[in-house]
Formats: sequence, structure tokens, C-alpha cells
Amino acid sequence: MKAIIQKEFGGPDVLLFQNMERPKIAKGECLLKVAYTSVNYADIKSRRGNKGNGQFPFVLGLDAAGTIEEAHPNSIFTKGDRVIAFPKYGSYAEYVIADENLVFKIPVSLSFEQAAAMPTVSFLAYILLHEIGQVEKTDTIVIHSAAGGVGSMLVQLAKLYGTQKIICTVGKLDKAMYVKGLGADVVCTYDLFVEEVLRHTNHQGANLIFDSVAGDVTAKSLECLALYGTLVQFGNSSGVPGAFTTNDVHSSCRSIKGFSLGTTRKHIPAQLASVAGKVIELFASNQVALPIAAIFSLPEATHAHHFMESRNYEGKILLKIE
Repeated sequence: MKAIIQKEFGGPDVLLFQNMERPKIAKGECLLKVAYTSVNYADIKSRRGNKGNGQFPFVLGLDAAGTIEEAHPNSIFTKGDRVIAFPKYGSYAEYVIADENLVFKIPVSLSFEQAAAMPTVSFLAYILLHEIGQVEKTDTIVIHSAAGGVGSMLVQLAKLYGTQKIICTVGKLDKAMYVKGLGADVVCTYDLFVEEVLRHTNHQGANLIFDSVAGDVTAKSLECLALYGTLVQFGNSSGVPGAFTTNDVHSSCRSIKGFSLGTTRKHIPAQLASVAGKVIELFASNQVALPIAAIFSLPEATHAHHFMESRNYEGKILLKIE
């Protein structure tokens, strides 16, 4: 089968389009024929070596949409089932294997393109908003990096829920109209968001702040987080850890919560089943959607990574495998 293989860390050019052996399933696993997979920022970090030492060669990719090619006799899946999945060894490939706990059926009404765009970012956004952040309709929330995949989902889900005020940050204001179209009330750049949040909350601060950037953004977020507010930290796209002290939380009764979808997939995958059902229904009923910024063929994975690193896009980037 064809796959994108990585044998060293580095820039997009280390991604190699090659043949490799088709994987074989073990008990409790399925084999998927991949139609589309998405490119996530975690792929960029893995390619660069920012997520620890890798065992070369390896295949990048977190999620996939396609059909069941093979399953065990007692499986709930059969050949031809349309599914999304979080594969075991990466998704930039024609065929992948996945734990059945991380495979979810999708209806015919949901296209493979939308299905491929959704798993990582929509599962993560739903959990962040409703389980980790426990948003209330009366809240004022801040969503950093709102034009990205997770940010785009957070904005839509918060708007759908009826959140009182949604304040978003973007790297460049030319993305403001896109984010407002998703449901944001206020869009600003990182250098102005503290002042904007305080201005729109009568200097009380935001109840919830979703931070995937870290670095200076974390420190600035604490400057505009309300008493009893919660900072939800789920990434560090800046490449620099965010810093805070105990003084930032105890006297203000504020909370800092962290979450990783990757950790949850690894340690308690069964927890995702209920989230999957809710999110798939939202997409299938067209209550939410993810704009597709670009679709590249599998051999064009290098170009897809260059495009993602340019930051000049809105929504999701996909690889078409078929």
C-alpha cells in the first residue's frame, strides 16, 4: 500500500511517499480503507520532533474517514461500514488499523470530506467546552487561535449552546470576518485581547479562556480571567510553555485545567463513545460544519504541511487518499 513515511525529523521535505506493508489486525481491531485524513498541527510538531523521540520509520496522522475493510467475526463492524477512526499507527496511508473503541460509524448523509475534518478537532472542542470548561450560557468566553480547526469548532459549539459573549483572537485581522461568520461576537489580535476582554466585561474579565497557544498568551490570559474563572490549557502552538504561579489562582479562586485528547485516546478510549455520538449527529444534521481550506492528494503531503505552516488558511486541511 502507499503511505507517507518519515525516517527523520525535519521540515516538510522529510515526508516520503512510499510503499509499505499493509497492516494486519489483532483482536479488537479493524482494518480501514482510508478515503480522507486531516492534517493537524500535532502532525507538524511530530514531524519536527517536538513531541519526543520517534521510532523511525513512522506514519503521521491522527484521524481518518473511510470504510471498514476487515473486522473480526464477532465485531460490531462489517466490511463496507462508513466510519471515522483514530488509527493506531498514523493515518497518512491507504489502509490503517484502529482499536474498535476508537472507530465510530457515520451516516450516509455525512460526506467523507466533512467526516475526515471533524474527529480530532470536534471531539476535542466538545470535551473542552462542555466537560472541562463546563460552560454556562451566561458566560463570557475567550477562544484563542479561533480560525484554526479546534477554534472554529469551539466558536460554533459555543454559539449553538447559546453562550452570552464569545471573544476570539486571531493572528491577523484578515481572518476576522471568517471567525465572526462562525458566531464570534468580538475578534481581535493577540496584542489587544486583554484590553478588549476587559472592555467588553466591564473590567470583570472572562469566565472561560481556551488557550492552545501557551507562551506569553497564557500569562496575558490570566490578566483578563475573572474571579472564579477557568483557564483551559490544551496546547502550545507557540512552542513555548505558558507560566503561572500559585498566586495566580488561590486568592482569586480561579482554576487552570489541562486536557489532551491524545492522552484520553491512549488511556480511556471508551470515554469518547458518548462524545462521538453527539458530535456526529451535530454534523450529520448540519448544525455545525467545518470549512475545508484545501484538499491535497496523498503524494502532496509535503505541500499540505507547507500550507499549514504558512498560517494563511481558514478551517481544515485534508489529504485525499483514494
